[in-house]
Amino acid sequence: MISLEDCIGLCGLSEAEVAAVAEHEHLPEIAATILARYMLASRDGPEKIRGMLIDDIRAAVAAKDSGHAAELVSALRHFLNTHKPSIQ
Repeated sequence: MISLEDCIGLCGLSEAEVAAVAEHEHLPEIAATILARYMLASRDGPEKIRGMLIDDIRAAVAAKDSGHAAELVSALRHFLNTHKPSIQ
């Protein structure tokens, strides 16, 4: 059986990035890995993932959850460094 860790390894995002997509889309993390893989392969998908991360950061700040906001900022930095050529 394929595990969540296997799916994360195959989807092209880090565990924290997958968690942010799952949070934003209200999906289980396993489903978020499938969505992430699809989005990374689409023309404007990386930009949409960037937007999801930013939305999640804003929600965490609004909820005064600075710890979670910091985790999401770290995930956004990693995403931008990893997928910089894809995002204009």
